[in-house]
Amino acid sequence: MHIRRIARRTPTRPRTRTRTVAAATLLSAAALLVSACSSGSPSATTAAASAETAQLAALPHSTPSSLAPYYDQKLAWRSCGAPGFQCATMKAPLDYANPGAGDVRLAVARKKATGKAKPLGSLLVNPGGPGGSAVDYLQQYAGIGYPAEVRARYDMVAVDPRGVARSEPVECLNGRQMDAYTETDVTPDDQRETNALVGAYKKFAEACGTHSAQLLHHVSTADSARDMDIARAVLGDQKLNYVGASYGTFLGATYAGLFPDRVGRMVLDGAMDPSLSARQLNLEQTAGFETAFQSFAKDCAKRTDCPLGAKGSPPAEIADNLRTFFLKLDAHPLPTGDADGRKLTESLGTTGVIAAMYDQAEWEQLRDALHAAMTENDGAGLLALSDSYYERDPDGRYSNLMSANAAVNCLDLPPAFTSPEQVEKALPAFEKASPVFGPNMAWASLNCAYWPVKATGEPHRITAKGAAPIVVVGTTRDPATPYPWARSLASQLSSGRLLTYVGDGHTAYGRGSACIDSAIDTYLLHGTPPANGKRCS
Repeated sequence: MHIRRIARRTPTRPRTRTRTVAAATLLSAAALLVSACSSGSPSATTAAASAETAQLAALPHSTPSSLAPYYDQKLAWRSCGAPGFQCATMKAPLDYANPGAGDVRLAVARKKATGKAKPLGSLLVNPGGPGGSAVDYLQQYAGIGYPAEVRARYDMVAVDPRGVARSEPVECLNGRQMDAYTETDVTPDDQRETNALVGAYKKFAEACGTHSAQLLHHVSTADSARDMDIARAVLGDQKLNYVGASYGTFLGATYAGLFPDRVGRMVLDGAMDPSLSARQLNLEQTAGFETAFQSFAKDCAKRTDCPLGAKGSPPAEIADNLRTFFLKLDAHPLPTGDADGRKLTESLGTTGVIAAMYDQAEWEQLRDALHAAMTENDGAGLLALSDSYYERDPDGRYSNLMSANAAVNCLDLPPAFTSPEQVEKALPAFEKASPVFGPNMAWASLNCAYWPVKATGEPHRITAKGAAPIVVVGTTRDPATPYPWARSLASQLSSGRLLTYVGDGHTAYGRGSACIDSAIDTYLLHGTPPANGKRCS
């Protein structure tokens, strides 16, 4: 299963991920999804969606008495991580439909506003995933790398969502088992390989069900959005100010749909479209990675060191050469010098290439890694890219990123496919969307078919009627969250303002566009959103 993220920048910025299986919402007994007809939209994705989709309905304005102990709790802050950062533990109900059934403990971190001017309150940040650690993102990037003017006026805050990192993480496979899982051939050539892939998905799902049986029922996006409202209250804020990237946009939009009157200044960067099914999301994301690869191929062909073709080669030839390389890996994995004896398999090599599609700053590293693999029989460079993608450290330990990613994805939406036969029928569509990545992404979409907990969400629209202006940011050649998704979400939100970055890479804020950064900073600092439809490069 592929997970999505943005590339590291200076200061160190954890990669932001967007689900492969995509987004929907568990609202349990609250019955918050009501039937509604979707309105017309300029987005191709919205046009492709069902004529009738559910609409996320707001929760009651008043807080139920059963939740009062959570909203009234006091956090005990302590120093943690780098100087200036504080951490605390916040409690939330494990099951919002039954608050008396127990608690889940959530990790919270903050860095207080540094300026002398009147503070603007808290600014929650989330880097995406699902499964990305917001606390790591705060301490490694947002708390030191966001514009100084923003950090001067806001307490920078992060909450690791339930099931993620420090917040009672979902646990599945150990390191050795994860190595075997990530090496599994995701483009089976025969029934034996298909059976092996299905077996790997089943083993992963069974391990998650064994080690996190209770938690798996309560890690939906809606649960985490409701947790964010508790955080808002205990931090003393009347409104939630928020910057979410990638999957974090779905989390933020869900919050806005549930609590529209509590939305403050909200930025959703690298937006997702909640109205699409898992299969639609996966197929359109596949096309997004093809768009990104075409940009990489055109850039590579301008260089004398392009390992995939001579200078001036057409993108189609570069794509053919990469597919040929993947086929060679499938037959003969490359040595890597890895201490655990791992070789570069086709699946790991493909993941390494995908990892570099998130940010053009990594294209040079990808060229070097491909050159070493294709001419020197050395797979170490691509393995390193793959390991960073999966958050595997040199000692063979993995973060719980992939476990949490699957747990949320498989709960939020019905699976894209329920059998290998369905994948095989869909392969032509995926291969058309991306001749390079299509087969890999089609088969990766099968993982939720064997999940131990039945999905409870469904595709839906989010209007958040009555919310303050919400800035939705889309990048025209974004691989992981294709630009039409931003257009669709902005059109669904009653107060959505679309801000477009014409360029490459996943997400736009803090990536070098002065136009984008100025528009978002002005909004965060002064409350003035950009004009709807503003375009930057």
